[in-house]
This record gives sequence, C-alpha cells and structure tokens, in this order.
Amino acid sequence: MRLAGASAVAILLLRWVLIGGGVGVLAGSASAFFLVSLDWVTHWRETHPWVIGLLPVAGLVIGLAYHYWGERAGRGNNLILEEIHSPRTVLPLRMVPLVLGSTLLTHLVGGSAGREGTAVQMGGALADQLTKLLRLPPPERRLLLIAGMSAGFASVFGTPLAGAVFGLEVFLLGSMRYDAVLPAFLAAVSADLVTRGWGVGHTAYPQLTNLPLTPLGFGCTLLVGVLFGLAARSFATFTHWISQQFARLQYAPLRPVVGGGLLLLILWAFGTTRYQGLGIPVIVEAFRAPAALTDFAWKLALTALTLGSGFKGGEVTPLFFIGATLGSALALVLPLPVALLTAMGFVAVFAGAANTPLACTLMGLELFGAGAAAYLGLACVVAYLFSGHRGIYSAQIIGVGKHRRMAREQDNPRTDV
Repeated sequence: MRLAGASAVAILLLRWVLIGGGVGVLAGSASAFFLVSLDWVTHWRETHPWVIGLLPVAGLVIGLAYHYWGERAGRGNNLILEEIHSPRTVLPLRMVPLVLGSTLLTHLVGGSAGREGTAVQMGGALADQLTKLLRLPPPERRLLLIAGMSAGFASVFGTPLAGAVFGLEVFLLGSMRYDAVLPAFLAAVSADLVTRGWGVGHTAYPQLTNLPLTPLGFGCTLLVGVLFGLAARSFATFTHWISQQFARLQYAPLRPVVGGGLLLLILWAFGTTRYQGLGIPVIVEAFRAPAALTDFAWKLALTALTLGSGFKGGEVTPLFFIGATLGSALALVLPLPVALLTAMGFVAVFAGAANTPLACTLMGLELFGAGAAAYLGLACVVAYLFSGHRGIYSAQIIGVGKHRRMAREQDNPRTDV
C-alpha cells in the first residue's frame, strides 16, 4: 500500500512537472517578449515626449479593439478569477494579443499603468489553451489557471516564490487552495527561469541590512501599516469610482478617448514625465532620499484615471510607486531608515490592494533580502487588515473575513464601495 501511494505521488509530481514546465515556457517566453517591448516603448516615449499628444487617439484604438474584438477578454484578470471559481469556457486566446498590444500602446503614449495585469492575463490565457489539448476536467483546469497566473506574475517581476503564492492567494480572500501548491510553484519557478533564460533582467533594488525589530520600530510599523492599508483602500475605491463615472458614456470606445484627453491636459500641466508609465526611476530614487508627499497622491490619481477610463496595463507597479513614495515621505517624520520605510510601503500597499499579504511578504524578501523580514511582514499584514474587503480585483470571493465584524460577508464577492 505504501509503495502504491508513493507511486501515485511520483506520477502526480511527474505529471505536473511536465504541465507546469509547459506553462512556464509559455508564460515566461511571453513575459520576456513583453518586458523587452515595454522597455523599448518606454525609452521611445522618453526620447519623443510629443507622443503623449496621441493619448486620446491611443484611447480610441484601445476602446475600439476591445469593443469589437474583446468580448469576454475585456474582463481581464477578473475573467480568470471567475473561471477559477466557476469553470465554464476556455479563456479566449485573443486575450493575449489584445492585452499585450493595448498595454504597450498605453505606455507608449504616457498612460500611468503597470505590467502585472498583462503578464497574468497572458499566463492564464496561454495556460488554459492546454485544457483541451490535455483534456483536463474542471477541477484540474482550476489548478492550471492558478498555475498560469502564478507563472505570469513570477516571470514579470522575477519573484518566483511571491508569484506562486500570489496565484494561490488572490482568487479567494482569506483562504488558500493547497491542492494547487505544486502546480503553482512548478509553473512560477519554471516561468522565472525561462524569462531569465531569454536574457531578460529585472530591476535591482537595495538590499536591506539586518534590522532587528525594536519596540520603537514595532510601533512605527503598526502605524505605517495602517496608513499603507488606507492608501490601498483609497486607490481601489477611487479607481472603482472613476470606472463608474466613465461607464455613463454609453458608447464604450469613447471612454478612453475622454480619459486620454483628461490625462493629456494634466500631464501637460505638470510638464514632467515623473508620473507616466511604470515610474521605476522614481521608485529607485525613493530608496535614497525622502520623496515629496505629493508623489504618491498624484500617481494614485493618474493611475486610477488611466485604468478607470479603459486604458490597459496593471495596477501593481503603480501600487509599488504609491507605497514606496508614501513610505519614503514618512521618513521625514518617523525615526526609521528611508530605505526601510520605502520597502515596507512598496509591498504593503500592494498587499492591501490585492488582498495578498503572504505573497507580498515573500516579494519583500525576494526583492530586498531577509534583513528586515519582521518589518516587511508586519506592514503587509496590517495593511491587508486595514484595506477592508476592498481591492483591485472585483471577482475575488471572501473565503474568510478579515475579522469577526466582517464575518457576515464570508463566501460572497468582496465589496468595492
């Protein structure tokens, strides 16, 4: 009996090594192409600043593309989450070129957006194409979709552990599917290896030295965790509100046109590229010296306007920007190193907005080292708690409420307003 059990586990492992490896190759290669292309369009935009004048035109192209060819693909990450909860139909392959092209166009003209949404959608859609090929039943298809999300996330940020746990955590708030642990980790690690194998690197952030948690540091971390959670909640709420306002325009392709026009006016008024695109240089700068308090607020507003009006991309890197600059600015009034506060904000605002505290804690360790693990983990957990049952993914279902007062919302879609 023991030999039979061991054989069954070995077969399971071999099966998912092959499937997870296949998902990793697909998602990792797609992310590599995406990251190289994104670097190119970002550089082109920075050397040709006049291109932001095409924001309304780009909005029209994106709006028309999704209106006439998007169909279900327009649901984005939420479509993947919905298929995990209630498997129905294989994700449309058109999701890949649509989100890839639209995200690159958004960044080319200076929209404030991220990249994780694109990578996760490509990973999930490409992985799901294996469903028919391998004739997977619905329970195993769920695992395949989780693996695809994990692979996309891991490969675009170079964080395989965080990517694996993100796929396990993100679809069911407060709970996790342990039958998906093996597929998620295999796909995430494989995708990261493939992306690096293509010669594509990732941003290097400062490594935090060994910082033991002191009573003063403990108190400051609780305080900033609350602030980071409220920032995450504000971002999710404001983005949802912006989306509701643009939904009043009956003809959907006009929404990003109007949004692009508003973005253009604001960016011209600023006269700076500081809040366009990913904002990686500003994030790196925040680790070295305290940022202006207005940086996080403007990035929050412009990203909500970009994504809420219908442009494509992701929320995560802008959330890194929002959290990093907010944490950096707090170094002016709190007795903690600027790099530590920046790193805490970097991961904690994302933890609160995506409702993924474990994945974000692991991301902090992978990006900044284990020297400040207690600070990073505590900030993520507190931000997660104070963001409430709100977040950037409307298709999340509340598995376990964040505290007893929210228990009545359990097993329901999370609330946005």
